Amino acid sequence: MSIFDFMSLESQKKTPLVDTLLSYISKPHTPFYIPGHKGGKGISPVLVDLLGEQVFPVDVTELPELAPEGVLREAQELAAAAFGAKTTWFLHNGSTSGIIAAILATCKTNEKIILPRNVHKSAIAGLILSGAIPIFIPPVYDKGWDIAYSIPPKAVAAALEQHPDAKAVLVVYPTYEGVCGDLEAIANITHQHNIPLLIDEAHGAHFAFHPHLPPSALSLGADLTVQSTHKVLGAMTQASMIHLQGERIPPESISRALELVQSSSPSYILLASLDAARQQVARKGEKLMSKTLHLAQSARTRLATIDGLSVFELDSQDMTLDPTRLTVNVTGLGLSGFEADEILHQQLGVTAELPTLSNLTFVITWGNTPADIDQLVLAFTILARDYRKPSLSFSTPSLPDSPTLVVSPREAFWSTKETLPLEKTLNRISGELVCPYPPGIPVLIPGEVISSATLAYLEQVVAQGSLITIKGCSDSNLKTLKVL
Repeated sequence: MSIFDFMSLESQKKTPLVDTLLSYISKPHTPFYIPGHKGGKGISPVLVDLLGEQVFPVDVTELPELAPEGVLREAQELAAAAFGAKTTWFLHNGSTSGIIAAILATCKTNEKIILPRNVHKSAIAGLILSGAIPIFIPPVYDKGWDIAYSIPPKAVAAALEQHPDAKAVLVVYPTYEGVCGDLEAIANITHQHNIPLLIDEAHGAHFAFHPHLPPSALSLGADLTVQSTHKVLGAMTQASMIHLQGERIPPESISRALELVQSSSPSYILLASLDAARQQVARKGEKLMSKTLHLAQSARTRLATIDGLSVFELDSQDMTLDPTRLTVNVTGLGLSGFEADEILHQQLGVTAELPTLSNLTFVITWGNTPADIDQLVLAFTILARDYRKPSLSFSTPSLPDSPTLVVSPREAFWSTKETLPLEKTLNRISGELVCPYPPGIPVLIPGEVISSATLAYLEQVVAQGSLITIKGCSDSNLKTLKVL
């Protein structure tokens, strides 16, 4: 280790937010500031029974000792150094606020942004709030596994060729199942047009801390990345970060956008958890990730031996897979993913992160233990032995081409709407988001025309019943749809 590396590691020992909160609660004083529970003295006993007493004294917001230009800035600078960014912002409204802010900071009303069709709904919210016009690229879709991958670089190049006035490109890296596309190639293509590359890296905050993981988005040339630090690292739920590098996005534009989408009364419990999570991963990340990788490999190897199960492995030269994401296909047991998930959760004491029609996806972190992996393998062993059914016959309908956008998502969202039976919506303009799971790719967003192909697909989705869930729209049974 060089002297520079040693000094950097030494600086990462600091936890300015945590230390300031500890100092604050050690000084007796009479509080006449919010929150109203006054350090826990006025909190409901029911909540004390649930959480204990220690958390409430540090449930404070922007006191003089915690001013943004002081210890919060220092904590964010340490995070920037740890994750390889020029500037970092802590997010207490989750990655959702980060994705929205990234779009607000780069796209004005009626300006174009290129993005994959399988974006998180926060990106759709960003389109609505900014007034930006989406240019969608369909992701590579593995019908055999019923998993959407990333978008190919050549599709990004073609979209930019057709829409040279686009102001940004947004990419999901990795996907929920851990699939990582060729981000370096996409970054090179995007930067040839001198526009920024934005990354929804919500599930990849750990990538920078072990050589056997996919490379981090920043290391591959991304201009901005949003990470859910709580998803795979040690922060508390809802605590995330935005990282920025380069000169294509002015930092003040991110700060202004975050003022619109984040609370003016941040929870310093959440912010302190980001400070502590950064310290932990910066100093011990490689060791902790080695433990995680060992657990994940053990689970993959053992589950692959159970008859009727298939464990997802990615066979592609252009994409990589986060090995800490474990996706298991259960259709060989005659079960849908939803059925298997219910049995595992209700009967066998194992809860997956994401059930879909065919698969269950599990998130493995250093918070798991060898006993957890034993329980996972035991549960699947019992599932295969005691709950197997005759082969299940179902198929995911083939996705239609992306519908034509005739009204901006923002205008469609705020327009007057009427509710019609699904079968009577042909050629009408959708007033809401319709996203079936699986595959988790929006079939309609506000402002798109409902074509005969789209309507036929949705009718097939309805025919699948409970095997496919509908998200985003007001009628989750899809008997009706709101149209302009």
